[in-house]
Amino acid sequence: MRILFIFLDGVGLGSDDPQSNPFVQANLPYLTKLLGGRRLTASALNDSGELVTPDATLLALDAGLGIAGLPQSATGQATLLTGINIPQAIGEHYGPKPNPAIAAHLRNGNLFSQLVQRAKQTSLLNAYPPGYFSGIDSGKRLYSAIPLAITSAGIALLTEADLRAGEALAADFTGAGWQQHLKIDGIPSFTPYQAGVKLAQLTQKFDLAFFEYWLSDTAGHRQDMEAAISILETFDGVLGGLLESWDHQEGLAQDGLVLITSDHGNLEDLSTRRHTNNPVPALLVGDPSLRRRFAAGLQDLTDITPAILDFLG
Repeated sequence: MRILFIFLDGVGLGSDDPQSNPFVQANLPYLTKLLGGRRLTASALNDSGELVTPDATLLALDAGLGIAGLPQSATGQATLLTGINIPQAIGEHYGPKPNPAIAAHLRNGNLFSQLVQRAKQTSLLNAYPPGYFSGIDSGKRLYSAIPLAITSAGIALLTEADLRAGEALAADFTGAGWQQHLKIDGIPSFTPYQAGVKLAQLTQKFDLAFFEYWLSDTAGHRQDMEAAISILETFDGVLGGLLESWDHQEGLAQDGLVLITSDHGNLEDLSTRRHTNNPVPALLVGDPSLRRRFAAGLQDLTDITPAILDFLG
């Protein structure tokens, strides 16, 4: 069994209003096909709160977790990666970076460390640039929840060298950000579709492969519809390459599962710069029997880590 966990930062299930929801405006042929012609909005779900098509299963997960206020990144991501209701444990939603209480939960046994203890192979496939590591080493930058969890499990973050060697992907999938914004030459360049093919290839090496797409949350906070549409269309192209390659790779088509979910709403409602109280999607792609097994009992963010551990045995 293998899982590719794609984390879409700040994505909830919103309304069908094209003025506020880029999921309604964007051209997303691969995602729309997965959903049987529907958009990734709340209206895609039936009265039971799910959508099952020949290709995918979509559920809504509660990101509020019974705590008043808007869900935040640190507590939401820590909940996804521990199975613990972190907002309840610390008494509030908190973010963007983990405070000492959240960090303690992440260091005290997270999804990645539990997989390591079970002799499973896992990795965060994002490559981090040199400036990120110098910022961490100098204390000017703090780990967000996901890199904190992976490093706490004794797994090294991937680097520029890994990106150049074809063992990692840039945060924007294509590598354009490294070249245009970081001014680092010679970085491998991909179309979104090619990046999806590469993502499937890298997943073959692991029991759990994880990728963090944080640009979605950034566009939501900026209320930038044009950027949001561009980011979603890039992701849809990645999805196309991923799924076509997935279907033709032995060991993925039969026993592999793609999980796409988030920590809180944001991008789906550009009428506000703030996070939302919308549920977040849990989109599963794979054999119908595997999807049914994984989806059983999924209701909120606390259910993701237990479901992954159970699925991977």
